[in-house]
Order: sequence, then C-alpha cells, then structure tokens
Amino acid sequence: MTKIANVGVGKKNPVRIMSILNTSPESFNKKSIHISKNDIKNSIKQMENDGANFIDVGGMSTAPYLSTIVSESIETNRIINAIKIIQNFSNLPISVDTCRANVARIALEHGVEIINDISGLKFDKKMCDVVSKFNPSLILCAYDSKSVSGNVSSTKKLLQESLKIAKKSNIPTEKIVLDPAIGFFRKTGYGPFFTKIKSDWIKRDLSIIQNLKSIKQNFPVLISVSNKSFIGNLLGEKNPPDRLFGSIAAESISIINGADIIRTHNVRATKDSIIIASNLLK
Repeated sequence: MTKIANVGVGKKNPVRIMSILNTSPESFNKKSIHISKNDIKNSIKQMENDGANFIDVGGMSTAPYLSTIVSESIETNRIINAIKIIQNFSNLPISVDTCRANVARIALEHGVEIINDISGLKFDKKMCDVVSKFNPSLILCAYDSKSVSGNVSSTKKLLQESLKIAKKSNIPTEKIVLDPAIGFFRKTGYGPFFTKIKSDWIKRDLSIIQNLKSIKQNFPVLISVSNKSFIGNLLGEKNPPDRLFGSIAAESISIINGADIIRTHNVRATKDSIIIASNLLK
C-alpha cells in the first residue's frame, strides 16, 4: 500500500487533501500568499481545521505564463522559514514543491518528508542523489524539456520516465504518487518548468482529467486544478479566487475519475466535494 509520509493513499483509503502554502509573492494567486509568521501560523491552523492531510510549501512560482524565477537562496529561505513555523504549530506532514536539488536537500535536512517535483526528477540532475540519500516520499509530475504531443499516451510515457529515475534512486514504489501536470503543458511560456505542446492546452487538460484511470498505472494520482487558468479560460474569470466553483467542479469529476489526492488552495470547499463525490462512488 502506498504511504506518503505515513499517510495511506489510494485504493480503499479516503481521498486526501494537500493544502497549498504559497510563500512566493510572484504567485498567480495573490490571496494564497503567506509570508509573515502570524499569517503562516493562522493559515496552517485553518488548513488543519478544514481537513488538510498534508501541507505543500512552495517558495517559487512555476506558473508557465509568468516570469517568476528566483535564486536558490531566496527559494530556500522562504521554504525553511515556513517549515519552521509549521513544525511549531502543526504535526501535519510537510511537502516541499521544488525542482532544485539543493533546496530539496536543505528541506529534507529540516525534517520534510515529501518532495513534490513538478519536473519529475528531470530538471536538476542532482535531485536523484538527494532523494537517494534521504529516501523521501515523492510526487512525480509529467514533464519534458522538449516538445511533446501532450495527449494521454505521451503523458503516461513521461511519467514512466520519471518512475525509472525514481527506481534508479532506490525510492520504493510504495512511496510514489503521480501527477499528470494540469496547467503545465503549454504552447508558450516564460520559464523552464512547462512542457511545450502544439495542441490546444485546454483540451489537453480536460482530456487528462477525463482519462485519469488510464494514467494511474497502478499508482495513486494527485490532481492539482485549484484556481488554474484552464478553469479561468472556460469561465471567463481572470481573477483566480473567482474560479472557486469551477475548481470544485473539476475536483469532483477528478475524484469520480480516480484521483487519490487533491492539491488545493480551498481546503474547506474541497473537503465538501470529496465527501459528496466519494459517496456517489459507493
């Protein structure tokens, strides 16, 4: 059975919630940014009360349509500051959202149990050494530095490539969750953290959600659609917080289609959607 930081996921386990703690002022979702000690403390207490199972800490925005690269030291300082505050006020397992080996290493040295690498261990070649040494739980995203079709079969291929890297790094399969990277397959972008495709990126994301059972490949799947731009595009909502209802609809369908973890900005609303969708599956 898969366990992420000792929390069972997939199969007969309930759908889990990974709450986003964003410490990067450059982020696309300004209301999700938490920087001060009191703000972080109050936010994580609310997340825990609302039903979060994990907290995912990010120190650098990776939205493809933004130019948001910061130095490793800035990313590290933001993340470590947040980790220390979380550990003082909560026992929830901490995930760190980073593609950089040094950032991951320092976070793991501070007791983090999960690395959420949106490049699927492909961006920083030293990441393999880090995860091999610390043996954390992993969330592996579909990613390629080259252009791909972006369809379901190519997404599965990219995930298989990351699984091979994880195997070479001696990470047990029971510690791995797959993420098909909603929002990260684009025609154009301003950073290195997206996969270039020629096809319609909105149709690509919708197709992935529709075919989650095929993508799972016997692994639990994490879906992160919260407030993302495909929802804003379909609804005509430019302001991320105005995409809440669309996010909950997409999350509910994702659960029905096989999602095991929902990564979200909206824990309370997501918890409600999980309860209803899970009961509809019985």
